[in-house]
Amino acid sequence: MFLWMDNFMLPCMYKQLFNVDCPMCGAQRSLAAVLKGDFASSFYLYPPLVPVLVLIVLSLLWLCSKRIVSKKFLVGYAWTVLALVMISYIVKLFIHPHSITS
Repeated sequence: MFLWMDNFMLPCMYKQLFNVDCPMCGAQRSLAAVLKGDFASSFYLYPPLVPVLVLIVLSLLWLCSKRIVSKKFLVGYAWTVLALVMISYIVKLFIHPHSITS
C-alpha cells in the first residue's frame, strides 16, 4: 500500500499553475512518511500534519454527534490549525526559497 501511495500522489494544481508551493504542499508525502513510521521525515516535510489530522477527526466526530465535540471548541481549534499552517508556509517560503521555482 505504501509503495502505491508513493507512485500515485496527486500533483499540486496550485504549484503547476503558479510555480509556487501551496500551503498544503508536502502533506501527502508527510502522510506517507507517517504511515511508514518515519515521523522525523514527516515533520520535516509538513510540520502541521498532526494538527490537521486531529482537526479532520474532530470534525468527523462533530458531524456524528454534536455532543462529543462542541462547535465553539471546533471553530477555535480550526483557527489555530489554520494559523499553524500559514506560519509553517511562511517559514517554508523564507527558509527554503528553492520551493519557489522560476
